[in-house]
Amino acid sequence: MDNQNQNTVNPVEENVVNSTEQETKDVVENATEVTKEAEVEASRKSYSEEILSVEHDEESEDETHESVEELTVHYSKMTRQELMEEIKTLANSENIQQMKLRSSLIRNSFKLLTAEAINLAKEKFLADGGVEEDFKFEDDVIGVEFNKYYSLYREKRQQYLEQQEKIKQENVAKKNAILEELRNLLNAEESLKEIYDKFNLIQDRWKEVGQIPRSEVNGLWQNYHFLIEKFYDKVKINRELRDLDLKKNLDAKIELCERVEGLILEPSINKSFKALQEIHQQWKEIGNVPMDKNEEIWERFKTASDKINKLRQDYYESLKDELENNLLAKIAICEKAEEVCKRSHQSSKEWNDSTNEMNDMLKLWKTIGSVPQKDNEAIWTRFKTNLDNFFTAKKEIFNELKADQDNNYNKKVELCVKAEAISERMDWKNATQELLQLQKDWKEIGYVPKKLSDKLWARFRSACDKFFENKSTFYVANRAKETENLAKKEELIIKVKEFQFGDNKEENLNAIKDFQRQWSEIEYVPLSEKERLQKEFRSAINAHFEKLQIDVREFQLNTYKDRISHSNDDRTISKERRFIQEKIQKLKEDLHLWENNLGFLAHSKQAELLKSEFEKKMENARKEIALNEAKLKMIDNSNNTETK
Repeated sequence: MDNQNQNTVNPVEENVVNSTEQETKDVVENATEVTKEAEVEASRKSYSEEILSVEHDEESEDETHESVEELTVHYSKMTRQELMEEIKTLANSENIQQMKLRSSLIRNSFKLLTAEAINLAKEKFLADGGVEEDFKFEDDVIGVEFNKYYSLYREKRQQYLEQQEKIKQENVAKKNAILEELRNLLNAEESLKEIYDKFNLIQDRWKEVGQIPRSEVNGLWQNYHFLIEKFYDKVKINRELRDLDLKKNLDAKIELCERVEGLILEPSINKSFKALQEIHQQWKEIGNVPMDKNEEIWERFKTASDKINKLRQDYYESLKDELENNLLAKIAICEKAEEVCKRSHQSSKEWNDSTNEMNDMLKLWKTIGSVPQKDNEAIWTRFKTNLDNFFTAKKEIFNELKADQDNNYNKKVELCVKAEAISERMDWKNATQELLQLQKDWKEIGYVPKKLSDKLWARFRSACDKFFENKSTFYVANRAKETENLAKKEELIIKVKEFQFGDNKEENLNAIKDFQRQWSEIEYVPLSEKERLQKEFRSAINAHFEKLQIDVREFQLNTYKDRISHSNDDRTISKERRFIQEKIQKLKEDLHLWENNLGFLAHSKQAELLKSEFEKKMENARKEIALNEAKLKMIDNSNNTETK
């Protein structure tokens, strides 16, 4: 049994085990009955050997089952506004005492983003012609709010810790009082049953007492179990009653084994591990089981515990690999940034192209995720140094290219004049092409000081807007085909209603897709008829859907559709739609960024591994885009927002 426990008993509890076993040997040596001596010695050894390590650190508890690494990754993807909302929620939480880890990680991420904001503001200030010594950064509203709520959290947490320390001291007094009751019970002259009933009540009350200071744990534990052993010597519980108690303990430990075995299927590694520690604490409190079952029940419990520990170890190994891969990706970006810094830039366009590359690398950097904590500061310093060097060099060059700015200004004035002339024309096709070309030419022109650029852009944009508004007014007024389109849609609705489907699911789906395609190809109809036609067409299509068999993805989408269709809260639906749109946009931006910048990794030491990692991310992004676009379409259909 000692070999079984050697990997799970912590140093404090090993002292308890050794002390209790020594006291057991002393008592046994003084026993007079041979059979009783063997029985008591065996039960005491077994009881001591079953003490497992489950010491909780209240300072590190957290309501979440996420690890430090997972939380670091999670908060690194948030904005300063989102982090401020997180610390606000934390400060208002009733369980503020359990959130120390979260508060530190939130604050670290917020400080990093604030430092980035300061650097960007400084770079912009210098690019606009400012002098570095004059640069000042004043904390914004988000920063002020964040500091306010972080201070509130610390005040509340300090109050809680003081309150908990008081409670722990009270619990020490309670446990000492229980020990005194147990000592008095050893001298009681009552009947065996009365003494044993009181003994059971004392054990229950001992287990119910809450946490105590760590410094008191070992001493109280040793005193308690010494008196327990003395009690069994004093009252000499008869064999049958003892066997009944052992059987009750066996049943309790079997239940704990089943609970541990159930935790093997728990998807959250941290949740299962935390639950395992609580079960170990309960196991320690139960006591002896029959000798012939002792080895068997311990092996069952230890085997299930080892499996959970192995799952946890494998999980953290996998997380470690992800952090290492992220580090390799960031090293590759640093190497690419260093290559850009070494380029010989001969024109403003080359500088602007390189600036776009550096900005894309910064965006890519933010999507990669966390790296091992020991490497985090060094790799960020390396990348940021390249950013600083590049933009400092760019500023110096652009100061020398100020003469080109006048030429760029004149070119944009000329484009404004041309755009204003085009805005009066009505040859829509040619004029549109010419105006779009002017817009492309506008983007090709180099830098113009912001105070002049804004005015020029407003003038150019005004001419463009005027042309396209005139064009839109012309086409809106052209409704000659609306009556014809109305007849086409009514004819298609009848065709859908009368269509007979076969047994081939694929053919049925293709037929419905074809109907929807035909519907989309028919252009505008009178506005007064639009809603009626849409409802009739949707009703005809939906009437045939039940003939199709739905696969897993269709089932998920239909479930989502039901939830949307049964919601009467327009505000919630609108909020859900905006959320999905923003999510799709963000996924597409990330996908575009990954696709454009995959070449950054081509010359790195771990090129194939990194390429595989990014391709996996890209494939997952595409799948998620498809699923969210399907959800968005369902919301549109449920609110009759189709335009045709």
